[in-house]
Formats: sequence, structure tokens, C-alpha cells
Amino acid sequence: MDRFLSEQRLLVIAPHSDDETIGCGGLIAKLKDLGGEVYVMVMTVGDLDHYDGREGKTSGQTRTEELAAAMNVLGVDDHEIVISSNEWHLRLDGMPRRDLVNIFEREARLSIDAIQPTMLAIPAPSFNQDHVAVYDAAITACRPHMSDMKPFQRMVLVADSPQLAWNPKTFKPNMYFDITSHLDKKLEAYSKHESQQRPSPHMGSLDSLRLLAEWRGREISVEAAEAYDCLRFVM
Repeated sequence: MDRFLSEQRLLVIAPHSDDETIGCGGLIAKLKDLGGEVYVMVMTVGDLDHYDGREGKTSGQTRTEELAAAMNVLGVDDHEIVISSNEWHLRLDGMPRRDLVNIFEREARLSIDAIQPTMLAIPAPSFNQDHVAVYDAAITACRPHMSDMKPFQRMVLVADSPQLAWNPKTFKPNMYFDITSHLDKKLEAYSKHESQQRPSPHMGSLDSLRLLAEWRGREISVEAAEAYDCLRFVM
């Protein structure tokens, strides 16, 4: 599997900054350590009032800077934020799915056409409307196609995100990656998303992210792991 990963080009599609690290930070770090390529597309950042006990809004600019710091820790080849405004932040369910599909396929700087990824990681359906919209559109964007006509992703993964979607009916992990050697880097990257930190035992805390990795690890008898619902794996 390490040799396989070393030859892959992974595109992570995340609804918001921090989703990429929560769901895929360990896999990103592992793949980069093995010599693969990783690109991250974040759909939106914007100003937001959180239920976090703090005064004032978290600005989109803060989220942008935090994402850049996290991506630097993980060492990705490139990342982009597609929409940096409040117009569509937390409102992607109002965008026609065809428009979202077009962004993923063609229009984004790190689109599927531009990157031609061999692996694609997308968010799970969840309580959050942006996650549902991105999941639905991404499934369409990576639909099976003849590889000489359209980039074909041999592996399509749905990332774990129990803080937003603890529902065994919508997330059934069937693929695990051992991130024992990369958990510290994942946690370091998530710590850069400072505005998103919550005190333990909140699901948004660093401690909870560590415990999730350890729990997923116990499911396959390793120290730490990330779990995915693999929708497609073509060898």
C-alpha cells in the first residue's frame, strides 16, 4: 500500500477550511511523506458568528490565513479557496448542483480537469448543508467515464467527520489508513485552525480529534488511523 500511495495524486475537496484536516490530515501527511502529490480545494470561507463563547465574528480572512498555515504544516503541493466571500458561505445548498459540478470538473484552479487526480476525497453527508451540497455535486463530478475522454479517479473516498455526521447509516467505513506516524502532524495542522478550536470534550477539540484517530486505530489494531467509506477502488 505504501508503494501504491507514493504514486498517487490526491485531490481533497472540502466545504470549508479545517474540514480537509479533520477528515484527511493524516492521509495527506502520509501520502506526502511517501512521495505522492496532494492538492486541496476548499469551497468557501466567510465571516461567521460561532456558538463558542467568544465575542465578535471570525472573519473570512482569519480562516484563509489559518488554512494556509495548516497546509504549510501538511506540505501540500497546492491549495485554493474557490469562494472567498459571504455570498455562498454556508449557503451552498442554494447554488444549482450543476454549477457546483462545473466548479469541481472545470472551473476551479485545482479542478479535476486541471489536476487529473488518481484519488479523490470528499466530505460525508452531514448536518451541515454545505457538506451535503458538496458531497452530492462531487459524486456527480467523479462519475465513471472513459479515461481517454475525461479524468477518471480510480479511488473515491468519503472522509470521516463524526463531529458533523455521526450516523452509521450515512457513513460506513470500509477502508482505513494507518496514520500512527502522522497523527502528530495532523494535530499540529488542526491546531493552526485556531478559530475553530473548542474546549474538550467538544467534538471540535484537538483532544477529540486525537481520540477519534486512536479509536479508528483500535478498529484495525494500530495506534491511530483514519477511516473512509471507499465508494470506488479500481486496480
